[in-house]
Amino acid sequence: MAQDFYPFVENGADSHAAGTGDSATCEVRHPARIAVYDDAAAAPRVVVIEPKDVRPYLEEITLQVTQLSQEQGGTIPFMVIREIVENFIHAYFLEPTISILNHGNIIRFSDQGPGIGDKTRALQYGTTSATEQMRRYIRGVGSGLPYVQQYMLDKGGSLEIDDNISGGTVVTLTARDATEEVDVEEPQVNIPVMTDIPDMATQGWPSQTQPYGAYQNMGAYPQQAMPGPAQQGWQQPGYQQPYAAPAYPQQTYPQQGYPPQGYPQQPYAQQPFAQMPTQQVPTQQVPTASGAAPWPTLSARSRAIIDYLATHDSVGPSDLSRTYGESQPTWTRELQALEEQGIVRKEGQKRRLTAYGRTFVS
Repeated sequence: MAQDFYPFVENGADSHAAGTGDSATCEVRHPARIAVYDDAAAAPRVVVIEPKDVRPYLEEITLQVTQLSQEQGGTIPFMVIREIVENFIHAYFLEPTISILNHGNIIRFSDQGPGIGDKTRALQYGTTSATEQMRRYIRGVGSGLPYVQQYMLDKGGSLEIDDNISGGTVVTLTARDATEEVDVEEPQVNIPVMTDIPDMATQGWPSQTQPYGAYQNMGAYPQQAMPGPAQQGWQQPGYQQPYAAPAYPQQTYPQQGYPPQGYPQQPYAQQPFAQMPTQQVPTQQVPTASGAAPWPTLSARSRAIIDYLATHDSVGPSDLSRTYGESQPTWTRELQALEEQGIVRKEGQKRRLTAYGRTFVS
């Protein structure tokens, strides 16, 4: 057996040979079953891990689950799977079962041990029920579940802890499926179509052949035309006489209005552009105390969550997945969006309606 699989625990014989008082809790007596759901519409294929010493038993389960899930396309890493597999020691290895679903992106670990009474505390660093004998095989410092939860959340997934049907615990790891289509609501922007753009060729715009005076009503200051060759005293060919710049007379312009006298103004027909319509941006309606608030910005999934919480005290992604279908990461993102809007708040692994959120219940 590889010695680096458990580099953090003491070396020594297995607990049932050590003669300690709680040796029975660390003895493997039940096989572990791994159910691989290659097709959701067909029965799974089952891989059985027979009972053996604790360390080889935990190691083989971890390696098999990692290999089988990654063969299906899953992305949950070996270190995360190992942390959950090690927790079977707290269930005294009673009927451990692992289910691999959704192309390896959902792995469910279940047992029939004593269960976890306070699931919120179990996800806090430093809380543990490991005995001294258990620490020969696991760290036992209360870091496994909190570490896995933080890792899954950072990767867009989730960790859920539920009670088994007839006692025991079910831990579900859900990774974000790389092939999952994420619904993105693109904003609808109405781009106005301008149909009244004037035709410059027919609206009287001055052409290049028109005299300079046609441009006087455009607001530009008039410029005097430069004197031609006859005024400069040039002689062609050869430019034998030097260029002499004439003195331009200082012209006084009237104080009121343009253009100055002497510059004929030739008006041109100008048709104003059609005014672009102003886009109306809807404002979010805030619920009032007099009645239920409308849902101007809530998606269909958000309304489904609120409808669920209207008849239930709390909700988690696994509850929504069982009730409405779709994957748990999809519901996790929807719950996070409602939490950011202040409609729900997180308490442990579940969400509850806030006072503001209850106003959305009709």
